[in-house]
Parts: sequence; structure tokens; C-alpha cells
Amino acid sequence: MKQRQPRPNDRDKVAKVEEDREELDERVVDISRVAKVIKGGRRFAFRTVVVVGDNRGRVGMGVGKSRAVPDAIRKGAERARRNMKSVNLSGTTIPHEVASEHGGAEVYLKPASPGTGVIAAGGVRAVLEAAGVKDILTKSLGSPNVLNVVNATLKGLQRMKNVEQEARYRGKDLADVQPFWSRKKHG
Repeated sequence: MKQRQPRPNDRDKVAKVEEDREELDERVVDISRVAKVIKGGRRFAFRTVVVVGDNRGRVGMGVGKSRAVPDAIRKGAERARRNMKSVNLSGTTIPHEVASEHGGAEVYLKPASPGTGVIAAGGVRAVLEAAGVKDILTKSLGSPNVLNVVNATLKGLQRMKNVEQEARYRGKDLADVQPFWSRKKHG
């Protein structure tokens, strides 16, 4: 007679989901009121932009809409968790400079030496800190639309190359493709 495997009960699933939520860094970047014009006047709702990251190189963004702010935040956080993607980091900074744009927003990301901190504001800061970047220089140009700025930052982080793969591809030593502050001192 074949033995049945015990199924995990619902409490185990809920506990696992709560553990995952606790270790993720969730930031509400923007809450805006939107209106829909209907026959009797206007119907108001809220749109939230939420960034979720694990502070170790995974980050995602979600947009939530609802008639109530807490529901919109919850929906945005759930979408952000589903959209989490890995980012190539080099220690506490990014491996190289990158410029990216989304819509009218343009974002420049530049690696910085240890101790610099996150020189960014608004949506760019939320995305970078949720991803686990500790030292970086940034500049946001063009449209100040928070949703487009966050998307441009995520696009820039997705375009980061892996330092080890790039060194192998170029046929160089790993220290030759890293920034000067991360190279080993000889002598």
C-alpha cells in the first residue's frame, strides 16, 4: 500500500508568507489621488507606487489602485513582490556607470567609494536602498513624474553587467575592470 505524503496545512503557508514579508524592505514612494468623471460627478480613488527589496540585490516595483489608501498600498506591495528581479551589485555600490530613461524621466547612476552614502532623492533613493546599494551618486533629469523615475532607475539597475563575466569576456584580470577603490594594494 502506497503511503501518502502529509500536506502542509494552511498555518505553515501563512507563517512562510509572513516570514517572507518580514525580511523584505517595503517602501511607499508615492500616493496620488485620481479622479474618474461619471454621470453624478467625480469618483475619487488612490494610486500608490510601492518599491519592495531584500537589501541583497533583489528589487521590484508595483502600482496599486483602490478607493482606500491601505488597499492601494497592499495591492502595490503584492505586485512589487511578484515583479522582483535580481540586480548585479559590486560590494556596496554598482559595478559601472549607467544612464537610463523611461518616458520623459532620465536617471544617471554612478558608482561611489565606500562611505559616500546614497546621494539620491525620492523614487531613486527608495529603489536603490531597497536593492541594497549603500554608496552611489545619482542625477535625475527630465520629468519629475515619480512613476517614470522609478521605472528608469529599475531599467538602469537591470542593465548592470556582472564584473566577473565582463572580465572573462574582455580577457582581463578582475582587478582591471573594478573601480580603483576596490583593487587590492600591492606592497
